[in-house]
Order: sequence, then structure tokens, then C-alpha cells
Amino acid sequence: MSTQIAVRLPDELVAYVDSLVSAGAGSRAAVVARALNLYQRQLNGERDARILEESGDYDDFDQMVGHASVGD
Repeated sequence: MSTQIAVRLPDELVAYVDSLVSAGAGSRAAVVARALNLYQRQLNGERDARILEESGDYDDFDQMVGHASVGD
């Protein structure tokens, strides 16, 4: 399900959205929805990082860091 909304954006943002649409990024609605989804993920990640920092419990990540480390 989707709901249609009307928003006012600065001309510069509209021009940018339109340039993305012209480059094949889909419709204006698709570009705005994708941007909001990315922003939502960013905020969720920041929230999770704050929770992890406050808890100070990093032990669960030791094994993962070993796998993700880049060697010479």
C-alpha cells in the first residue's frame, strides 16, 4: 500500500531529483522513497551504534573483526 503526499522542496533539490530521474533512477517518487529509506537506515545504524557504545559490550564482535580484517 502507498499513500500520496505533497511536499515542498527547495528548487535545488527538485533539480537534483529531476537530474536523477533523467539519468534513469526511476520516478520522482522512487528517488524520494529511496532517499528516505537510506536516511532511515542511517538513523537506525546511528541509534544502534549509540546503544552499543553505551553498553560497552564489544566481545561479540571479536570473531567478526578477525574475519573482516584485511591482510597484506
